[in-house]
Amino acid sequence: MSLNARPWLSEYTPGIPADIDPDAYPSLVALLQECFEKYATRTAFSFLGHDLTYAELNRLSQAFAAYLQALGLQRGDRVGIMLPNVLQYPIVVAAILRAGLVVVNINPLYTPRELEHQLKDSGARAVIILENFAATLQSCLNKTAVQHVVLCAMGDSVGWFKGTLVNYVVRRVKKMVPPFHLPKAVRFAKALALGERASLTSPVVASDDLAVLQYTGGTTGVAKGAELLHRNLVANTLQAHVWNWPAMQRHPQDEPLQFVCALPLYHIFAFTVNMMLPLRMGARVILIPNPRDLNAVIKELSKYRIHIFPAVNTLFNALLNHPDFDRVDWSHLVVSLGGGTAVQSSVAKRWLERTGCPICEGYGLSETSPVVSCNLVLDKTFTNTIGLPMSSTEMKIIDDDGHDVPVGQPGEIAIRGPQVMAGYWQRPDETARAMTSDGYFKTGDIGVMDDRGYFRIVDRKKDTILVSGFNVYPNEVEEVVSELPGVLECAVIGVPDERTGEAVKLVVVKKDPELTEAQLREHCRHNLTNYKNPRWIEFRRDLPKTPIGKVLRRELRNKP
Repeated sequence: MSLNARPWLSEYTPGIPADIDPDAYPSLVALLQECFEKYATRTAFSFLGHDLTYAELNRLSQAFAAYLQALGLQRGDRVGIMLPNVLQYPIVVAAILRAGLVVVNINPLYTPRELEHQLKDSGARAVIILENFAATLQSCLNKTAVQHVVLCAMGDSVGWFKGTLVNYVVRRVKKMVPPFHLPKAVRFAKALALGERASLTSPVVASDDLAVLQYTGGTTGVAKGAELLHRNLVANTLQAHVWNWPAMQRHPQDEPLQFVCALPLYHIFAFTVNMMLPLRMGARVILIPNPRDLNAVIKELSKYRIHIFPAVNTLFNALLNHPDFDRVDWSHLVVSLGGGTAVQSSVAKRWLERTGCPICEGYGLSETSPVVSCNLVLDKTFTNTIGLPMSSTEMKIIDDDGHDVPVGQPGEIAIRGPQVMAGYWQRPDETARAMTSDGYFKTGDIGVMDDRGYFRIVDRKKDTILVSGFNVYPNEVEEVVSELPGVLECAVIGVPDERTGEAVKLVVVKKDPELTEAQLREHCRHNLTNYKNPRWIEFRRDLPKTPIGKVLRRELRNKP
């Protein structure tokens, strides 16, 4: 595109290229192998005080890849990962990719209903899961195509003595592992041992091969897999690298960078920005397994010099309000990345005052690997926008008919670039609806572009609710609630929330006058992941509807 077509290029910080080469690596595997060799002696990940070097990550992922092949898994088979931020996660991801298989990221907190859908839809033949969540898998395993289960424990990969202690506390003291029965499951350590005795047949992985199925919802509320190719994820890693390059020049070149990973790695934001990007840079990633335990987060971060901190608004705000915030040395921060949901200007102002490092807000989606735009990392002024399109990225504003709208006028944000997914897994109809004839992905977000090329989101075209960076689809929650016999009808909307950006509100019309809020909450807890559960529940005599009977969610939002 010309400069006129991409006005934002003139706003770029010197050193940021207009374009990157998405084919610089033939695959993520090639990128990873370069990192393993180039930074072999450096620490790649730290967890509970235990360090994993790039060389160890190379060796362990090779062994696990050989184990997966020995199971009979074939090129292109899908493998589910149901793990929080533990050392096994990067090992398993690298192994799956090196074996020519496909990563299926799964939220470990899924209910049996949610897990069953994702496993069946993806056709996953194997699952690597933390034992804490094994009972959930047990309840739906026989309804899926999964043939192989590998069980991990929190203490795996942190040394025998510390690992034994951690596992004892998790299992016996905190009782975080519900009883389960998976007799054919193999423990992670045994799988590694078997893999070390096997040999890895390295397949030729091409840039257009599927690398990750990243599940996201839709207007129907049915989760669908965004097909992220190796080329998509390579491109986004390189885009993120060059975008952050100006800030990196302010960091001593002989000191490895240190990232904080408090975001869940199964979320695409963290997958790219907290794993692939730091690996590409030879950085250390400090894994935080539970960001809600702020005391533990502060204690862990106080041990390190922190350079790059990706987070969502809720975490920035929670840390700022913690009495021990200043126990952490924030003076070495060079980049604070805000994403997942809108960063509040008041939080950005306080973060800059307390740390001296501005929050650089970006924007992305599961379908775009995820990053498509970002503010400039050296700019200390909070713009209240989602920034400028990244290198090699085209963004525009279109109307309902797909035509471009004038600068300054609202419309739907559409994106084209090497990071945009190939499509939705086994859903050509959904893919066709999401793409324009000239290859732009329609985001469903209503935005405005100014004459400099900065984009600002003003509304959401879909009824999606964004809770701490996670999408909640009203139809899914409504379907679950409607299963209760005492419910006549219901509707779900998003309402503003200072802590999570938005929260879920459920409006119910009773069929049974005896139906209680407690019954509704218990039913939702059993069938929905925590962030999808209603924060607010309201009973009404009826719901506002169109003449043809469609519930008017907008009216519910406008009239509390």
